Amino acid sequence: MSLSDSMVAKLSSLTDRYDEVNALLADPEVMAERERFTALSREYAELDPVIQCFKKVELMEAEIIDARELAKDDDPEMRELANEDVARISDALEAEVQHMKSLLIPKDPDDGSNVYLEIRAGTGGDEAAIFSGDLYRMYSKFAENQGWQTEVLTSRSGEHGGYKEIITRIEGKDVYRLLKFESGAHRVQRVPETESQGRIHTSACTVAVLPEVEDIDSIEINHADLRVDTYRASGAGGQHVNKTDSAVRLTHLPTGIVVECQDERSQLKNRARALALMHAKLLDAAKKKQRDEQAEQRKSLIGSGDRSERIRTYNYPQGRITDHRINLTLYKLAEIMAGALDFLVEPLVQEHQADQLRSLGEDE
Repeated sequence: MSLSDSMVAKLSSLTDRYDEVNALLADPEVMAERERFTALSREYAELDPVIQCFKKVELMEAEIIDARELAKDDDPEMRELANEDVARISDALEAEVQHMKSLLIPKDPDDGSNVYLEIRAGTGGDEAAIFSGDLYRMYSKFAENQGWQTEVLTSRSGEHGGYKEIITRIEGKDVYRLLKFESGAHRVQRVPETESQGRIHTSACTVAVLPEVEDIDSIEINHADLRVDTYRASGAGGQHVNKTDSAVRLTHLPTGIVVECQDERSQLKNRARALALMHAKLLDAAKKKQRDEQAEQRKSLIGSGDRSERIRTYNYPQGRITDHRINLTLYKLAEIMAGALDFLVEPLVQEHQADQLRSLGEDE
């Protein structure tokens, strides 16, 4: 597999920049400027694997040319050996080119972000609320397995268990990268405990995964546009929750977006957390508007992640789980609900990368 002219031009440009950055990092004046030196070091770390891979590809292409010349030799044994080398190097070259393309895939700037995970009961009444609780435990266990930290920001319990709504913040490495494909409608099929005739019921919950805004100034909020309401928190917390108006509800008047936080005993802390969540929601709304305006952009095979989109079905009687976006069905429902979400997350990430690779090929 040889590189296209457009890719060679792009890689040559990156090589020039790589050499330039390498020279700047050795400049004493640059080394004395901490912020600039840090930024250049980060850029060098991003460019280095691409350039090293490119050099390896160029070396392989030169080896193939030499092997093909040897394949013209008068000696039959030499020709046979040379042809074997051509086949072997060609296979390795194809794999290396694919690897290099994966390195060139534009990175999602939010992949390293912490997230706000929102789970809400949809159709199905009490059973939907119970399923919300099941999903919350699944994500919590997965987060624990990943070494992430989870904190509940606000919740409304269902009348017979689970949650009508629960919003959590998850902090750790690559949280958004692994959870961003969870947004959408999750459907459950099972026999509720209250069902006397053993009939299977279908219920649904919606899940939204929002990246936390790292640069709080990326979305500006005019505080005159916010209505702040305080009220007494409900739920666990002893007598304190009944004595002070520590819970905070923020309403963004121009958009109508409402967020609440009641987890902390301090009204000030609840307000700070609610404001951070409001930033995340406004950023998500701005990104969605941008996506909608770019109608010509080809949709990812993974799907848009819209909350109304049915992305997954959990069938308890058959012990199976199906992700409809990638047509993946697994009979590992119990394991996945116990936190082994890797069975679904990894195929989703791989399919997304494959789609981006196909796009990269189309752009050449």
